[in-house]
Amino acid sequence: MTTEFTPHDLDSAPEGSKPLLEQFIASSGRIVGFYGMLAESPEALRGYKALSDAFDDATLGDEEKTVVWQTINVEHECQYCVPAHTSMAKAMKVSDELNTALRDETPLPNARLEALRDFTLILVRNRGHASDAEITAFLDAGYTRRNILEVVLGISEKVLSNYVNHLTKTPVDKEFERFAWSRSK
Repeated sequence: MTTEFTPHDLDSAPEGSKPLLEQFIASSGRIVGFYGMLAESPEALRGYKALSDAFDDATLGDEEKTVVWQTINVEHECQYCVPAHTSMAKAMKVSDELNTALRDETPLPNARLEALRDFTLILVRNRGHASDAEITAFLDAGYTRRNILEVVLGISEKVLSNYVNHLTKTPVDKEFERFAWSRSK
């Protein structure tokens, strides 16, 4: 038995995945590699879409969402998601300075975004545990209790995508190749 996964299209996907794949084609003209891989499980595809839609609706701004996503992508060393989210951040008009600092794990442009990256890493590295002092520091940086839960939501979304990409060895889509990434440290 092979351990290889192959990306699905509308012809090969399980019936339960086809409606979402059709939505992706309608909205972006194609099925990106990650969705093609995830389509193997209609349940996982639906779950990811629900998490993604919910995080898109979070009160965090585009820069802040990018900090959460890329912090997790870099920490998990996801060779697919770092380039994909670099492209997404550019489309969202997130500065190249912030994008590069996240990818290179160098200081962010301001203390508030740095506090968000620090708190995200605390939660990822400590499996959701944070001390009262760490929570207070995050709140003192201008974030809210709601934002704490939104960070957890973002982590949930990225754990699903990062782990799937690791297991399926999702190839980077051509449009993301120019943003290829490997950890420098």
